[in-house]
Amino acid sequence: MELEGKVALVTGAGSGIGKAAAVRLAREGARIGALSDTEAEVRETAKEIEAAGGEALPLCADVADADALKACVGELIDRFDRLDIVFANAGINGVWAPIDELRPDEWDRTLEVNLRGTFLTFHYSVPHLKAAGGGSIIVCSSINGTRSFSNPGTIAYASSKAGQLALTQVAAVELAKHRIRVNVVCPGRIETEINDNTYPRHTEAAEVPAEYPEGEIPLTGGAPGDSFDVAELVLFLASDRSRHITGTPVWIDGAQSLLV
Repeated sequence: MELEGKVALVTGAGSGIGKAAAVRLAREGARIGALSDTEAEVRETAKEIEAAGGEALPLCADVADADALKACVGELIDRFDRLDIVFANAGINGVWAPIDELRPDEWDRTLEVNLRGTFLTFHYSVPHLKAAGGGSIIVCSSINGTRSFSNPGTIAYASSKAGQLALTQVAAVELAKHRIRVNVVCPGRIETEINDNTYPRHTEAAEVPAEYPEGEIPLTGGAPGDSFDVAELVLFLASDRSRHITGTPVWIDGAQSLLV
């Protein structure tokens, strides 16, 4: 129970990597503020945590909505009276299309959720981490935009993920004096429900052929990773075991991004 006494906010906790991280952090004793824009899903996450003996508060907001997110962070503090760990995971794939076909409103929506939402999560969480005397923020970025640039049509998504890495590293320097560590995880292909909010359109027009030797994920022969693989990394970065690590991207992709 290495996180006993700690409070964690996990965004995008209704499914996939966010849900796995919320469950895993709770298993180590953290009390969880589980946030999602889908109330039914996040209530299920909280119910699963509580059924295993943990404590969780379901929170519902679009992370791009400043007022709604501020209210949820306030609700978490009212309930648990502190905040130690933040996993800024909420995000969408959005529309994938060639740069001359992607509409400005489609670009805006991807950047709003992925980059503005990450900024707002920092903005409303950092004062409480300072009040706690320090803490850990983990951002969920991607191999796209940080080490891999060949997925066709991902101009908005990759830009948002590159922006998250820059945000993390600037924040790591700024917040170090407050003993707040800031790191970023960059998953490759993970078995999640994110394809449900991916909308490809004419991506073949932006495609550049790539040949993968023996499957595109060398470590697993092509099989995607599991959400709990990423959750274990989040746990490490949230815990004191990573106490001297900040401003660091960690790619968790089975060497996928090294091929292209």
